[in-house]
Amino acid sequence: MTDDPKPKRKGRLFRPGQSGNPNGRKKGSRNKITQAIEALLDGEGEALTRKAIELGLKGDITALRLCLDRLAPPRRDRHVSFELPKIENAKDAAGAITAMLEAVAAGDLTPSEASEVTKLLDTYVKVFEAVEIAERVERLEKMVETR
Repeated sequence: MTDDPKPKRKGRLFRPGQSGNPNGRKKGSRNKITQAIEALLDGEGEALTRKAIELGLKGDITALRLCLDRLAPPRRDRHVSFELPKIENAKDAAGAITAMLEAVAAGDLTPSEASEVTKLLDTYVKVFEAVEIAERVERLEKMVETR
């Protein structure tokens, strides 16, 4: 017979759907591996950067790509400016789509930028329609109650 200080548990420690840490990770806490890598690289950033530049200049494609990605990172989004008519209801969205097509045709917007703006318009129209339906239902319910 062994003197086991802690009896072994059967099953799970937490019920399904119950977290062992409901508050989550503390804000600002970092992964231990990230901390270890930062400690190793501490003070070496300048030397490593210089070496990457030297290798890039000698023709090392990977080092060159690394340097260029830091100098001119891939473009994400840009501010787009074009004339968009005021949208006060779902029907006005048609005029906005027409304005976007004209902006694409004029070269003021790329097709992908117009596509992203169209997604925003689509969301706006869906929200507007949902609010409009909710208002209609509310009015009908009030009419039924007054009878």
